[in-house]
This record gives sequence, C-alpha cells and structure tokens, in this order.
Amino acid sequence: MTNQHELVIGLVSISDRASGGVYQDLGIPALRDWLGAALTTPFRVETRLIPDERAHIEATLVELVDQARCHLVLTTGGTGPARRDVTPEATLAVGSKEMPGFGEQMRQISLQFVPTAILSRQLAVIRETPDHAALIMNLPGQPKAIKETLEGLKDADGTQIVGGIFAAVPYCVDLIGGPYMETDPAVCKAFRPKNALRTAPTTTEEKQ
Repeated sequence: MTNQHELVIGLVSISDRASGGVYQDLGIPALRDWLGAALTTPFRVETRLIPDERAHIEATLVELVDQARCHLVLTTGGTGPARRDVTPEATLAVGSKEMPGFGEQMRQISLQFVPTAILSRQLAVIRETPDHAALIMNLPGQPKAIKETLEGLKDADGTQIVGGIFAAVPYCVDLIGGPYMETDPAVCKAFRPKNALRTAPTTTEEKQ
C-alpha cells in the first residue's frame, strides 16, 4: 500500500544506446547521487531507462505520475535539436500546465559554460489528475551538467553565482499538494516564502 505522505521521485533516463545496452547509463546514478546528497527528507525512487521514442516516453511519464504516484519526475536526455530528441514534445503532451521558468534558468546556467546551451529545449510541466499532481522536469544528459543545473554555480568561497533550479522545487511541490521537502543548505538551499516555512519542533514539543 502506498504511503500518501512518502516522497516519491521518478528518475527517467532517455537514450536509445543506453537502453539498448550499448553503453552504461550515467544519468540515473547521477540523479540518485545528487538527490541523496541534497535532500534531508526521506524519499523513494522509481527508475526507468527507456529509448528515444515519444510514445514510450509519454507512457512512462503518465505511469510514474498516475500509477507510481511520483511527486517529482526528473528526466535526462533527448532535449537537443536532433531528429531523435523528442523528450520535450512528450513532456508537453502529458502536462497540464507548463512551467517555463525552469527551462529558462537551465539555459542560463549552461550558457555560463557553452554557447550551444541555446540549442537545449529543456522544460518543465505540472501533470495533474483529479487526486494527484507532479512536477516533471527535463534535465541535461551529462552528470556534470545535471549537477550544475540542479545546484547552480558557486565560486571558490561557496558563494552562489548562478542559482540552480532545485531551490524552487520544494515550494513548487508544496503548491501542488505534495510532501514537504527539506534540503541540505550546503548543497542546495530550498527557498520558500516565510509564510510557507514549517518550523522544526522544539525540544518540549518533541517530548509531548
């Protein structure tokens, strides 16, 4: 039986060659490792390794949200301009509303490194059903780029230069009715308006 308060995160790596066993997938391990370091809230993951086929991507995203009851789904791969890159089209097809700010910020981060970041078509959507909702985000394919996109860029002293997209994810999940997510600020400090913050229980409250 699914625990309705349990945070469930779907990780989807989209690659013809990795799903076909030509080479080892690096996307899912990179996502799992980053989330393990960034989140202090316990969570469970659902992983899928699939080819660059639009119908397959759409079905996988629907299954993860509607059946597996994921609150957050992160995809990696298939967001470029090549003919086989159809992840954004599949994501838009299953979404109820687009969240353009995530894609805009992802490209801003990548542009710090390469001018070809403008070729990226990464985006995010909310998928809603009558009793559930999830945030779906398309991320880059390379582990280094995944980390930079989620975490942002910091200088040698640890000062944030460019904000990562994950800082806004916990509050977004709050707004669509998901579990309260907390992060390790040393990795990624989640931002919420003051009225949305939940204070930790005091020692007295914990004993009651």
